[in-house]
Amino acid sequence: MLTKETFRKAALRLYDDCEYPAVRYNILFRLLDTPYEDQTLCELRPAFLSGDIVEELHAEQDYFGGWGPLQSKDYSQKAKFPTSMTAINRCLYIGLTIEDRDILLRAYEYLEDFLKGTSRERLYNKNERAIPWQTASICETIEAIKPYNELCDRTFGEWLYIASRAYEDGMYSYERERKAQHEIFYTREDRLIPMQFGLLLKRREELSPDLEEMMLRHHGGHAARHGWFWDKTPDKLPENFVHNKSRRWFHTFNYINQFHGSALYLADAVNWLIEQQNADGLWDWGPQVKDPWGYFGTFSTSRNTKHNRMVDCTMEVLDFLKTYMDHNES
Repeated sequence: MLTKETFRKAALRLYDDCEYPAVRYNILFRLLDTPYEDQTLCELRPAFLSGDIVEELHAEQDYFGGWGPLQSKDYSQKAKFPTSMTAINRCLYIGLTIEDRDILLRAYEYLEDFLKGTSRERLYNKNERAIPWQTASICETIEAIKPYNELCDRTFGEWLYIASRAYEDGMYSYERERKAQHEIFYTREDRLIPMQFGLLLKRREELSPDLEEMMLRHHGGHAARHGWFWDKTPDKLPENFVHNKSRRWFHTFNYINQFHGSALYLADAVNWLIEQQNADGLWDWGPQVKDPWGYFGTFSTSRNTKHNRMVDCTMEVLDFLKTYMDHNES
């Protein structure tokens, strides 16, 4: 069973087990909510900010504040970060803030340029849904770095209106959402831009609890039904944990876990995860055929050792459990 004490003990076990500054810094800062000005964090910060994973981001960042194309990967390039969005997600995952060095500040300004229409890079416009979809994605990322940017006010307001229309009688209606999207974006096709609840939840204070619950039951319920988790859960982690399932399961977990009340669908998954702690109270998915964490969900530049693999896996689980506790407080 997950309790605050259970979570704290697991986080501190990893803290004691791993001396890597980025890991220790993030355990204190992101997982245990240690204030930014805390003395221990201030003492760890120089080592974290000069560490290899931060230096790698800094070295690969281009003159314009990005890391190559915004979202569309150029497969002819062998870049460490295939897209700018990938690199920005990595910055956020490892605990960088806009106050640390100038990496996220420059990335923030790079994203703002798209909304101002001054970016050297153009958004792709292959169909009528493309520009509104990309604009919402950019705004969601901007809000993740530093919330309440006035450049995102209009986009947020548009999606709040669309969501309010789609759920206005307490149940989701495709027809109402289609009409609202056509009204706002002047689109004509029946195919919809996916509901941008990630952006909406960045300004949760402006959503009614009822609207968030309706979105949870609709989107979270769909993910729960199609997430390939509960029907295929092993009694224990196999020696060679299957890559495609570990990646898909955690994608589903994090998708649902954005909402307050996510325990409605994730309580069994959380209990299962707690049972998978090893003898040291940590987690290890075992050898992987491919990278289960994507390009950004790691705290090392090399995962070729069992220790690094265990650290990355444990941080992924703890990050998920932290959000789960925050979103399910009574």
